[in-house]
Formats: sequence, C-alpha cells, structure tokens
Amino acid sequence: MKIRVLILFLLFVSWGSFAQTFSLKGKIQDAKNKETIPNATVLLLRVNDSTQVDGMISDLDGNFEIQSIQEGEYLLKIQYLGYQNFFRTLQISGNLDLGIVSIQEQAVGLEEVTVAARRSTSQNKSDTTMFNADAFKTMRDASAQTLIEKLPGVTSEDGGLQAQGEAIAQILVDGEPFFGNDIKTALQNIPAEVIQSIEIFDQLSEQSRLSGFDDGERLKTINIITKPNRRKGQFGRTSAGYGTNDRYLVGASINDFDEDRRITFTGLSNNINVTDFSSDPNAQDNSRPQNGIIQTHILGLNYSDNWGEKVKVSGSYVYSSRENFGQAIRFREFITNGESDQLYNEVSTDTRLNNRHQFNLRLEYNIDERNRILYIPRFSARFETENSDFSGETSNGTDLINSVVNTRTADNYDYDLFNRIFYSHKFNKPGRTMTIRGRISDNRNQDEANRIAENQFFIPDPRTEIINQQINRDRKGSSWQTGISFTEALSEKSMLELEYEIGNRINDSDQLIYDVIDEDPQAIEYRLDTALSNTFESKYLTQETELGYQFKTEKIRIQTELQYQNAQLDNSQGFPIPFELKRTFESLQPTVRFNYQITPNTNLQFDYDTRTQEPDLRQLQPVVDNSNPLQLYVGNPDLNQSFSNRLRVRFRSNNPETDQNWFFFGQSSFVNNIIANSSFIAEEATEIQPGIILEPGSQLFSPVNLDGYWDLRSWFGYGMPVGFIKSNLNINGGLGYTKRPTLVNNENGFNNSRRISTGISLSSNISDQIDFNIWTRFSFNQVENTLNPNLNNKFFNQRARVNFNWIIWEGFVYRLDLNHQVNSGLSAGFDTNFTLVNMSLGKKIFANQRGEISLNVYDLFRQNNNIRRNITDTFIEDVQTNVLQRYFMLTFSYNIRRFSKGMDMDDYNEMINTGGGDDRGGRRD
Repeated sequence: MKIRVLILFLLFVSWGSFAQTFSLKGKIQDAKNKETIPNATVLLLRVNDSTQVDGMISDLDGNFEIQSIQEGEYLLKIQYLGYQNFFRTLQISGNLDLGIVSIQEQAVGLEEVTVAARRSTSQNKSDTTMFNADAFKTMRDASAQTLIEKLPGVTSEDGGLQAQGEAIAQILVDGEPFFGNDIKTALQNIPAEVIQSIEIFDQLSEQSRLSGFDDGERLKTINIITKPNRRKGQFGRTSAGYGTNDRYLVGASINDFDEDRRITFTGLSNNINVTDFSSDPNAQDNSRPQNGIIQTHILGLNYSDNWGEKVKVSGSYVYSSRENFGQAIRFREFITNGESDQLYNEVSTDTRLNNRHQFNLRLEYNIDERNRILYIPRFSARFETENSDFSGETSNGTDLINSVVNTRTADNYDYDLFNRIFYSHKFNKPGRTMTIRGRISDNRNQDEANRIAENQFFIPDPRTEIINQQINRDRKGSSWQTGISFTEALSEKSMLELEYEIGNRINDSDQLIYDVIDEDPQAIEYRLDTALSNTFESKYLTQETELGYQFKTEKIRIQTELQYQNAQLDNSQGFPIPFELKRTFESLQPTVRFNYQITPNTNLQFDYDTRTQEPDLRQLQPVVDNSNPLQLYVGNPDLNQSFSNRLRVRFRSNNPETDQNWFFFGQSSFVNNIIANSSFIAEEATEIQPGIILEPGSQLFSPVNLDGYWDLRSWFGYGMPVGFIKSNLNINGGLGYTKRPTLVNNENGFNNSRRISTGISLSSNISDQIDFNIWTRFSFNQVENTLNPNLNNKFFNQRARVNFNWIIWEGFVYRLDLNHQVNSGLSAGFDTNFTLVNMSLGKKIFANQRGEISLNVYDLFRQNNNIRRNITDTFIEDVQTNVLQRYFMLTFSYNIRRFSKGMDMDDYNEMINTGGGDDRGGRRD
C-alpha cells in the first residue's frame, strides 16, 4: 500500500517540464554617496501585465542574484524605504550581470524649497517585516531595545520581548549572530543611533536554509541592519554609580567595528538586580521586577569576521557570577476529586551562588559555489552552591493535616557540550542538492546535597519524623544524530525532497541517598537508603524517512511532507531490582505548509505540523524524590511518547502610504498521550514502594499519559501613526484557552483556563529631545475544574508603564520610568497593587555632551512587589517573592563614539552636533 501511494504521489508531481534558465545579478548603491544598499526589494516583473515572476532582498553588501529565469523580456523593479522606485526593461537571453545599479533618494523640488517625502516606517516581504529606524525617534543615547520597543507588534511580556505574538529568540546584527540567544545583552550593546533598519522574521533552521524545505523549526528573529557609515569605528557606553545602602553599579559596553571584523566587550558588576548590561541610564526599567536581591558580575566577548573570501566566523563567550537571596510565599490549591479541599502554604528562603561559562561558535566555510560546510559548537559549564530552607503546611481549609521544616545545602555542577555540522552540495543540474548533517552532544549533571527535615503528621494521631540525609545524584547523557536529504527539481516551479535520519539518546542516572545515623564529627556514619536509591539507564533510538513536495510560484508556495518514524525506547534499572523494559513506537507524521503573498505588503501563512515527544529521564526514572516530604515524586518507566497536532496561521499587512499595519497570529495544539502529572492524596498510611510510606494527607505525583489536551492561543495587533502629536499608536489583544487533563486518585478530569487580554500603547516620534512610551495591558482569566468546582476561579490583572525622557534645557535631562500593577481575584493576601516609580535628573557634560552625571531614585514610593499566578495540571498557585526596594544613586556615564570611514559631510556634521565624533573632534576619511 505504501509503495502504491508513493507511485501515485510521484505521478502527480512529475507533470512539470525542464527548460533552460539564466541568472540575473547586480549591486545596488546610493546614487549620491555611492554607499551600498542592503535589504532592498528586487522584483522581476512581466512586461505585459507587471505580474511578479521572482524577487528577493539584496544582501548586506547590496548584491542580488535571481536564478532560474526563462528567456524573455522582463521589467526590473527595485524598492527601498525613502528611495525612488527604480525600473529597467531587460531582455534575458543569457546570464546577465548589471554591475552597479544606482537608486535615488526620494525628494520633491518646489521652486527654491526642497521638500523631502516622508519615509515609510515599514514594508512586508513574505515573512519579513522591515522597519526604517529613522522613522522612530529616540534619545541620542538610547539603546536598540528602546527603539525596538516602539515598533508595531513588539510588546514586553513577563520581562521578555515578543514580536507579533511570539517570543523573540535571537538577535542578529547585519545578519550575523550576536551574543548567542542572550536577547537583553545583544539589544543593550547596540546604540539606536547606529541602526539603519530592523527586520523581524521567522528564521528557518540551518537544515531548512540549506535544503530549501521548511522543517517547521523556526526562531522569531530580529536582524539589526547598521548604517554603512557606522561600520568602522568604536562606540559604546561606560557607567559607574554608588548609592544608599551600599548600592553600586559599574558597567561598560565597547564595540570595535571594522566592516566585517567586529568585536564587542561587555562587563558589569552591581548589586541592584541588573542581570544584563544596560546602556539606558535608568537601568531598572523592566516592567516585571526580578525575584530576590541579586548581585551580578559579567564579562562577555562577541567576535565576528570574514577570514578571506570563503570563511565566516562568529562566536561569543560570557562568564557570569550571580548571587541571589530569595524569599517567597506560595499558596497552592490542589486539584482533588471531591468537594474537600487540599491547601498548601509555604514560606521559603533561598541563597544561591551561580558561576557559569557559556561559549558559542559558528564557522561557515564556502568551499566553492557548489559546496559548503557549517560547524556550530556550543559549550556551557555551571557551578552552583545552594543554601535553602522552607516550611510548609497542608490543610483541608480548616484543620492542619501535616507540616514540614526543611533545610538543604548543595553543590551542583552541570557540563553541556553540543556540536552540529552540515555539508551541502549543489549538483550541476539546478534544484538538485544533497545535504548531510550530524549532531553530537554530551552532558553531565552532578548534585551533592545534605538536608535535614522535620515532618509532622496530625492524622490519625500526631507523629514527628526526622530526616537527615546526604544526597548524591550523578546524571550522564549523550546523543548523536545523522541524516541525509536530497532535493530534485521536477520543473521550474516544483521540487521533491527525500530524507533519512537516524539518532540515539542515551541517559544514565544514579541517585544514591544515605541516611546519617551518627553525626560524630570525627567519624560520621552513613547508611544507604535502598528505598530512595536507584541506578537507571534509558536509550531512545529513532529512525525517520520523509518524502516532501514543494510547489512555488511568484505568489504561492505549497509544501507537503509525509514522515514515517520508528522509535525504540529501552529502559533498564540496575539497582535496587534489575529489570529491562523495551517498547517500539511507529507513527506517520504529515505536514502541510502554505504561504500566499496576496500583495507585495500582505502575506498569509498556514502550517499544519505533527510530531512526537519522548519522555525525559526524570519522568522515566522510577525512584522517589522526597525533596518535599509532603509532596513526593516518582518517575514512570511505562510512559509512551506523546503525539501532537499543531495548526498555526499568521497574517501580516501594512500600507506603506499610510503606515497602517496589522497582523494576526493564531495557534492551536491537540496532544494525545500528553505526559502529565497525576496526583494521589493518601487518606490513610499507604506503602507506595517497599519501605516508603505515604502518610495521610501527603501527596504522590507521578507522570502519566493522558488524552484530551487542547491549547488555543491567538494574538492580533494594529498600528498607525498619530500625526497631530507625532506619535505611533498600537492596539493589540488576544484570546487563549487551555484544556489540561488531570488524574487525581485514579479519577480523570480537566483543568480548563480561559484568558482574554487587550492592550494599547502610544510611543513618541517627536524628536531626539523628548521621548515617551506609554502602554497598558489588561487580562481577564477564568479557571474551571471538572473534579472540584470549589477551584473555579476568576482573576484580573492590569499592568501599565510610562517611560518618559526629556532634555529640558542646556543638557539637563529628566527621566521617568513608572510601572503600575493591579491584581484581583487571587488568593487572600496576594491581591496587592503597587506603583513602581524610578526617576533620574541628569546633566550632560563636556563640549560634545557625551558625558552625563545623574541622580537616580529607584522605587520612590517603596511599593515594589512581585506576584504571579501559575496554573498546572495538578494545582493552582500564587507566589510572592522579595524584591529590591528604594535606594538613591549618583551615576556617571560616558558615551564612546569614534567613527572614521564611510560617511558623507551630512553624517560628519550630525556626529559633531551629537557628540558622535572621535576624541579629537571627528575625522572624515
């Protein structure tokens, strides 16, 4: 049957014919200053009806090349924000090199007055939205983050940035990785004034970019395009400050750019909860406060360069040392299978010292036009010491059931090494390619801990239990994967792909727990607790075969794939009782992707994906974790892999004439055999494993496979300029629904949550002397539980922020960062509203005004707070943590600006007026 399906499929797609094709290439530059133009839109149109035949975006050096063009007459159209459209009629009868193509800035002459046309803020091209940075005004010393937060569709959510409803996963600068996936560090190290344009797009995986077939692995990416005249020189910012309560901050970010060779150094030391270097004078500008009191030391280095014409390299290294003193209060309402309630209150203190090394590298070797090698290694090492304690109580709402007081000290070590390598080859026949890839990883996690716990049980009779343990956990993991894929052009518009992949994941975990039975310092005696100790190994071998077909025209791209997967899960336990459990899973995983370019600035995307997810080691290992003796956890080696269906739709549209733009993002997931946590609440003393008793009122959590999980998430946004106040207005909103299956005391139920949210923001576009960004966001949430209606709940959250900066007079600068939060419907004592006010008054100094002395106050009204709600498949939880509160600080900052190449006289004058020249007053080469 499978062979017949394959034959029919090939017959269906092989209708196309081959034809001789040619290529067109050129280099775009500014007609006036001869600078190259990156990211210009290049379109090839039919002469008779102006329909689009092909198109692309010029690279960072202004180059473009369109391939597979049939012989005939065409119209070449080049578009770029702020420039006149360029047209040229072409006769294609062979490969054509246009050389330099010059385009003119857009301007209208009116007698003796020149009126420059308003530059459009953005344009869409397929899945890429490009914004003109000059259309968004910021203060002269603002960072890239300040600029990006003004863009339509960009919002701040839970301390991170989202674009078009999805979390931003990486930052590129001129197309090259910048500080790995550390978004905050990347954005704070680039000043807004060096940015020419910003691209937001979904970057495909390395494999997809090599083969041309989309595998669905995408990262929401921001690519920052720097101004050509800012690509050679040194720029950055240094800051130092000292304040009340011995609060301090010392930081620096220095960039040394020399065209392709770019080096960035960043350093930071502070005890004011700043976890990444910030070039903004108000360092504490996060809308969500950090948990705890944090002291941080960071050293970072980013490097990128072209080694000759064939090798590109980029990499980063970051060392961080962070000490966090945290205190938390949490209240949980557990899901039960009756009208009775199970409540848990906990107060905890946690001090952690974390040292981490992170290294990333990307090495690209273009052997020739047909062969390419890409190598991407990553390494991290983490060393952590922990001193923590907590006290918790379980009740039924009236009577106390049990309590615990727990103290723990630990040393934790993590090592992770990850390598990927790709080789791609293009054959002489257009569209025929081969890609070989490999992946290998190795990791080790080792924990050594001591803990003492006093447990009290009140049902049926009061009883006290003392636990004194030494805990050793040693986990080793390795994995490898290799695959090969072929693509074959069936016609000018269609392509076929065949792919095979094999890989194995091997994890080995040993947990050895010793009871301390004699604490004599001279000879401490330990005894192995065989009930809590375990040695376990898990192997997961997968083989996948995939057949894909792609059809593409100038407006439509359709891709469909069918993948067969065979997976073998092999679990074996060596201690305390040896056993081995093997299972085999087979699945067919269809995929459909559809992209429709409705107009040059309107795009619709639809994706349907299926995939499997295997259980991880902790979920499989059948050993009891008694970190909290009132809430035990044990793995389940009988788990199956889960199977998910995901639907995703994106719609983007903008009008370059009016600068109105809007987008919609929607995603829905249906998961069978989802790996969820079941809970068992003991009504009487129950032996769950030999030697382990679950006391009355205590709980046992264990992963199980359940059906019925459903998740729906949608987000829309609309943006437009507000001309009369020179600002940009953005409106957004979303709907969410999650249906979580749960298992309580062997009774199935669902925990359903609904969310409605909306928001509005207004950001200034007035000048570089005054800048503001005002936004507010509301969310209404409803939770329903089918097992226990007592848990049904509604809660409301509203957050607002005002960020205001104003150069008042002769270099005096006032800055305000105000955050307000309203909570209602949370547990008793957690509905705390607060207003966090940060302010500073500064004075620009030196002739070029690159220096600034400022007096800052953080949390002026001493109201800072941090409360959050968590919803899981077994409980609903409210958590409140300690936060940093009011302090005053005197700060000195200095902006480094030394540019020496690639600028015209207007750029030179701008730099002198804004303090952007070098220390000798500027230089023009």
